[in-house]
Amino acid sequence: MSERKIRILVAKPGLDGHDRGAKVVARALRDAGYEVIYTGLHQTPEMIANAAIQEDVDFVGLSVLSGAHNHLFPRVVELLREKGAGDKVVFGGGIIPQEDVAALKKAGIREIFTPGTSMQGIVDFVRETAAAKSG
Repeated sequence: MSERKIRILVAKPGLDGHDRGAKVVARALRDAGYEVIYTGLHQTPEMIANAAIQEDVDFVGLSVLSGAHNHLFPRVVELLREKGAGDKVVFGGGIIPQEDVAALKKAGIREIFTPGTSMQGIVDFVRETAAAKSG
């Protein structure tokens, strides 16, 4: 990953219509020097997986506030694997109960960020994960 700028897709799967948090995260990642693509609202897992492949991203950040994270997040990971893009690091955030985090990680979501997480914490996660992947 060190030869080119790290690319991150930030996406809002499902019917959740609130994207302020996703936009704040996207801006923080952009300000940290990453190339960020924001998909906008109401994306299906299929649309997100396809965009991640077409945009050749390294990371996929998902944001859900609607409670559908247990279905939508694993589905994105599943589709990426089916399409030969299982090497993309998927992370998520939003209103996610602590009791759901372990199952989401088991399903392939690398990290979960809940309300109150600092933007620096998300930036650090991307930086450290990218460094570990390339080294």
